[in-house]
Amino acid sequence: MFALDLVAVSVLVFGLYFPRHRRRDLVVAYLGVNVGVLAVAGSLSSSTVGAGLGLGLFGVLSIIRLRSTELDQHEVAYYFSALALGILGPLSGGEQWLVPALMGLILTVMYLGDHPRLFRSYGRQVLVLDSAVTDPLTLTVQLEGILGARVHKATIERLDLVNETTVVEVRYSYAQGRKAPTLAGVNR
Repeated sequence: MFALDLVAVSVLVFGLYFPRHRRRDLVVAYLGVNVGVLAVAGSLSSSTVGAGLGLGLFGVLSIIRLRSTELDQHEVAYYFSALALGILGPLSGGEQWLVPALMGLILTVMYLGDHPRLFRSYGRQVLVLDSAVTDPLTLTVQLEGILGARVHKATIERLDLVNETTVVEVRYSYAQGRKAPTLAGVNR
């Protein structure tokens, strides 16, 4: 099962995450979390100390890690997938097919849920406008003109009436058949 975990986390990190998101620092984090959890869960499963204690410790560590730097939601999903694979690796009780099936389920869900073709016409941006816009309808019309897309939600994060700026988070979609343009270095 340890070898199966290493294969599964390699597929997760090198087959799914890195080719899609190209963030090298998280490759190390996902591998480290997985192998660390695998090692501790493996040693706790054969000791008198309860596995619950070890998993609780990793829960605390993961919360600290997730709070220490800003991660996008898809990165959090990969983080917990690597964590779950590491926990599943040392399990040997029950049916022999259950652990590989659960690992396969995690990989399948991540493959499909983070597939580039899924909702590719939808996007999210944080924009800084060079005008202070207080009216929601005016803001929506202005954003649709800038983006060339249908605005589903616009949330004003900061409105500066002195400097005439508006910081707004906007969720939008392009017309059917048109996908969102990809800009290097821009998070959507």
